[in-house]
Amino acid sequence: MAGWSLAFIIVIIGLALLFDFINGMNDAANSVATIVATRVLSPRWAVVWAAFFNFVAAFFFGVHVATTIGKGIVETSVVTPPLILSTLLGAIVWSYLCTHMGFPISVSHSLVGGLVGSALVKSGFRSLLVPGLLKVFLFIFLAPFMGLVLGYIIMIVLYWIVRKKPVRTVERWFRKLQLLSAALYSLGHGTNDAQKTMGIIALLLFSTGYLGPTFYVPLWVILSCYFAIAMGTLMGGWRVIETLGMKMTKLKPIHGFSAETAAAISILFSSVIGAPVSTTHTITGSIIGVGATTKFKSIRWGIAYRIVWAWIFTIPGSALLSVVFWWIISLIRSSP
Repeated sequence: MAGWSLAFIIVIIGLALLFDFINGMNDAANSVATIVATRVLSPRWAVVWAAFFNFVAAFFFGVHVATTIGKGIVETSVVTPPLILSTLLGAIVWSYLCTHMGFPISVSHSLVGGLVGSALVKSGFRSLLVPGLLKVFLFIFLAPFMGLVLGYIIMIVLYWIVRKKPVRTVERWFRKLQLLSAALYSLGHGTNDAQKTMGIIALLLFSTGYLGPTFYVPLWVILSCYFAIAMGTLMGGWRVIETLGMKMTKLKPIHGFSAETAAAISILFSSVIGAPVSTTHTITGSIIGVGATTKFKSIRWGIAYRIVWAWIFTIPGSALLSVVFWWIISLIRSSP
């Protein structure tokens, strides 16, 4: 699409990478909450571990989620740089506010909400692609349910396997195994979440003619998005880590291993089929499923309910903010 300066495109790409960085900060909690709660690693070393595997994920599992975001949510013909800009601003502001308040919200869904809100205010309902949106909405519910069920099943199986083993032996085993499960979860987190920003950047480049006639995700976009999310994870989101890892339920290494493994399986499966899931939803469901194998009352449901309300409001909240930013940008562009 002609008429848009390269400098403007570069600024928007920089903003997208900032969003990816914030995503990593918010979701640092998801990657390290259980391994911190079980005292296997200190918070500082836990985020280094998670950030490394966030970036390594660039070399696995393809770009199926990026393709869904880039081509499956809104019609590419209605996309313009101001639309992408308002999408990112809405998602960033919503994510920042929730992270600042300690809510482990879905940063991914804030991006989807922002894209939907901007497209709606620009071109109406005809601009939305129903199949892609249905996939997103389906996994809002399916992701935490998968994590919960898998967490519960894995925990029951492990209880049976170690039922005759000394407690100290079990703890020693799973302190080591949890390093592997945390690495696997961080691979899944990087694979799914970094690709959402890739999809937005690729959509911007495609809509402005920089990709040519065929949509694809350039290698430099892939590497820069994985690097940004890894750096965000490295910085950490300490208030959210406290909410997920320390307040929701009490965990031991065997519980942490089960929760991370269950979440990793769910996220990697979703990534392979191109479903943009919420890693926050998934690890939270897994922690609840694991906690439920002891006593349901061991889960601090007040914290869980607070998180659920944040989930519910994320898409409409970020969509509304993006609409506001679209109007502001439109006023600025139309002013003499």
